[in-house]
Amino acid sequence: MARTTDPTGPTGPTVELPRGPGVHARGEQGITTAEYAVGTAAGAGLAGLLYALLTGGFGDRLLRTLFDHVLGLLGIG
Repeated sequence: MARTTDPTGPTGPTVELPRGPGVHARGEQGITTAEYAVGTAAGAGLAGLLYALLTGGFGDRLLRTLFDHVLGLLGIG
């Protein structure tokens, strides 16, 4: 058991909290869910940006240049 306060401190009696696997300190509940939400939002934003770039003129030129380069390396184009 971990002590949360100094027994000689002015805050009152010492409270024992259970410690071990699966036991979190107070105030940490939900933090994992928030991290997943931020990661999901960032992934969706990046996917939207890539979609916008690749479906426009830039994406067309990029894919055409890449395709021509690969054909040149193979000696076909």
